[in-house]
Parts: sequence; structure tokens; C-alpha cells
Amino acid sequence: MTFDRDRERRNDDVYAEHKAALARGEKRVLRRTDTGELHSYPGDEIGFSPGRGQVQVRSWWGMGIVSAFLGLLFLGSSVMFLASFGQGADPEWGALFAIVLGGFGAWYTFGLARDEHRATQLRKERGAPEPGAGHVSQ
Repeated sequence: MTFDRDRERRNDDVYAEHKAALARGEKRVLRRTDTGELHSYPGDEIGFSPGRGQVQVRSWWGMGIVSAFLGLLFLGSSVMFLASFGQGADPEWGALFAIVLGGFGAWYTFGLARDEHRATQLRKERGAPEPGAGHVSQ
């Protein structure tokens, strides 16, 4: 990677603008974009923040797929648990773990997908670049 004096100057300007916005009390997040330049995003333009906490999914629809899978786990486990009562057998108590895991996971990942979708729409409306993976230390 070569040193680009203009890019560093733009990054310094963005960093100074970011610090001034934080001093005014605005909620901002400093991130590198997909092109590698710094951008100060308002809090509502950052969704579930890919790259933080080893998140492998980067888009709202990808997180929607994870949410759908966990929802199916919840439904399948619920059917298995309730069907055991209808057959007169002992309940499948192990299914309760899958019910809780699937239900909480589907609820949580759906919220992440919803927040990322809203953030994506706001970035498109405002013409902001897509955030890249990784965190910028301040």
C-alpha cells in the first residue's frame, strides 16, 4: 500500500469534523468505508456494525436469512415438543433448549436485520458510503 497524501489529508479533515461533532454532543461513529477512507457516520446510519465481535454477516438480508433459519428451529422444536404431549409419551424436554435458543436468536437477529435495513436506507438517502469491516480507534 502506498502513501497517499491527499487521502491522509481528507482523513484528517474527517477526523477533525468527527471530534467537533462529538464535542457538540452528537452521537457519531468513525469508520473506514469500503474504499478505505474515513467517514463519520451518525448513529442511525450504522446498523449492526459488521466486523465487530466476529460478525460474519455483512448485510440486512444475510441477517434475515439467519433469522429465518432460527425461526424455523423455533417452530420445529415447538412442534416436536407439543407433538410429544399428543402421543401420550413423555415430553421431549430437550426441545425446550432449542425452543429458547431458536426463539431468542430469531428475535435478536430479526432486530439486527431491521436496524441494518433502516441504516442502509438512510445511507442511500443521504449519499453516505457503505461502511467497511473493522473498527477505527479514536
